[in-house]
Amino acid sequence: MAPPLLILRDIQLTIGGKPLLEGAEISVSPGDKLALVGRNGSGKSTLLKIAAGALEFDKGERFFQPDATVRYLPQEPDLTGFKTVLAFVEDGLGPNDDHYRARYLLEQLGLTGDEDPATLSGGEARRAAIARTLAPEPDVMLLDEPTNHLDLPAIEWLESEIASMRSAVVLISHDRRFLQDLTRATVWLDRGRTRRLEKGFGEFEAWRDEVLEQEERDQHKLERKIVNEEHWVRYGVSGRRKRNVGRMERLAGLRSEFRDARKALGDVKISVAEGKVSGKLVIEAENVSKSWGDRPIVTDFSMRVLRGDRIGIVGPNGAGKTTLINLLTGALEPDEGKVRLGASLELATLDQRRVALQADMTLKDTLTGGGGDWVEINGEKKHVIGYMRDFLFMPEQARTPVSRLSGGERARLLLARALSLPSNLLVLDEPTNDLDLETLDLLEEMIADYPGTVIVVSHDRDFLDRVATSVIVAEGGGVWREYAGGYSDMVAQRGFGVSGAPAAAKASAKKAALAPTTSAPRAEGKRKMSFKQKHALETIPARIEQLRAIRVKLQLTLDDPALFARDRATFDKTSKQFAETEAGIARLEDEWLELETLREEIEG
Repeated sequence: MAPPLLILRDIQLTIGGKPLLEGAEISVSPGDKLALVGRNGSGKSTLLKIAAGALEFDKGERFFQPDATVRYLPQEPDLTGFKTVLAFVEDGLGPNDDHYRARYLLEQLGLTGDEDPATLSGGEARRAAIARTLAPEPDVMLLDEPTNHLDLPAIEWLESEIASMRSAVVLISHDRRFLQDLTRATVWLDRGRTRRLEKGFGEFEAWRDEVLEQEERDQHKLERKIVNEEHWVRYGVSGRRKRNVGRMERLAGLRSEFRDARKALGDVKISVAEGKVSGKLVIEAENVSKSWGDRPIVTDFSMRVLRGDRIGIVGPNGAGKTTLINLLTGALEPDEGKVRLGASLELATLDQRRVALQADMTLKDTLTGGGGDWVEINGEKKHVIGYMRDFLFMPEQARTPVSRLSGGERARLLLARALSLPSNLLVLDEPTNDLDLETLDLLEEMIADYPGTVIVVSHDRDFLDRVATSVIVAEGGGVWREYAGGYSDMVAQRGFGVSGAPAAAKASAKKAALAPTTSAPRAEGKRKMSFKQKHALETIPARIEQLRAIRVKLQLTLDDPALFARDRATFDKTSKQFAETEAGIARLEDEWLELETLREEIEG
């Protein structure tokens, strides 16, 4: 076994008189893919800074191999002092590193390299910092929330790029799917100490709950009662995990209602359907279109949103997700078509820019509106301290000014405030930003229990799988399409994710097929199709029809709303077969198109 590249041993650090790290340890060997997890405020980012040599510690040992290269991606990269983004990225390269890779990574991340760092947005600065970290292909990469400010195509590209690299990785992220797909071991930072699980993040949460439950049993054996509110917060997480099963069953039921409602409405005229769904119709969009200048943002879009739906909206940055939400909620008039809103709608939004929070107000006053000790939730009064605890705040934080809250705590406060306002339509724009995994559990639970309708924009694939009854996807050119189920269900039905890579691959394949080849001498005289090509051109349509028939049968199986809960193995197998069938159809269609183009070229 190769010796470790990086070792942190017995790291101790006290900040503001309060111990933050009390014996934390990490060992990184070549090729390791480690998830570093823990609650907001537990010291994950601090420990990563210590590993990168960017922060001193009180006691302990930090060691890395003298010839090892280490690159660190901070949450807030500093690009000052560089004239261009390319100069910033190339500054991180070693003497033997490939400078072409710097340009390649910037292009993949949507940058040219000629941008002025002073004019970059937060998302663009994050992309530049990712390129700088990945460009030298270091021995160790320390990545602190690399998916922040990235859209889904960029997240999926980054995931693929990291997986293809031989670098060891220590990764902090709130994106469960990103962690599950990349990591093979997990380091849990809890109460200043670390524990290591030699399995990826997918196995972590169940293991964590077992550890906490065993601790609780041990404490009861010693007749020590848990009286500290911090323990309540910590062990409350375990209970939420247990309720996940019930929540997923409710979600399956909602997805069933979604499919049934759409099928029923599809067979009935609008006037009759309105009568049947009286009191249930929230939004009806009919042939809605919207353009900005010559660019179509929404084209001929129709849908119905019924009470209780949980609608996810996904697409690349700039696709028009906010515009679509504004059209659906009546905040923006369409160029064509019409949007009808249901009666007595009360809209609440989660403001991710945090402009709704006043820095000098206390946490308690923010939730109560500045007076009293009670919050009214769905017509019932609840004491503000109890409501705070629902969102993992301690009672002593009631008089804490908003300005002293961390980013994650502010995100939780915004969530608590949004859900405390009277509403029956909740619009959440990127609600998972700055939330730790425990708070994500809380958010999922709140959405499951919310009695109204939810529209959520998110780049978090796992989050959408856990909450959405349907997903609306930007197909390009202003086209938006709705798919039943969560993100994974959409991928199974569509055949690919949000990146749109298959379209690019088709264009590339077609271009390659039509381009003259240089690998063999070109025959003199009139070109002819080979027997194999003629046979394929004649038989491919029948093969396509056979696959389409198979696809119909698979779709009927997947349309069973109870299949996921009843037989997960069959659901997964059928979903995989559906995706493979879709890919097979697309591949045959491309092959037929190339051959037909060749035939027309020869005959014409």
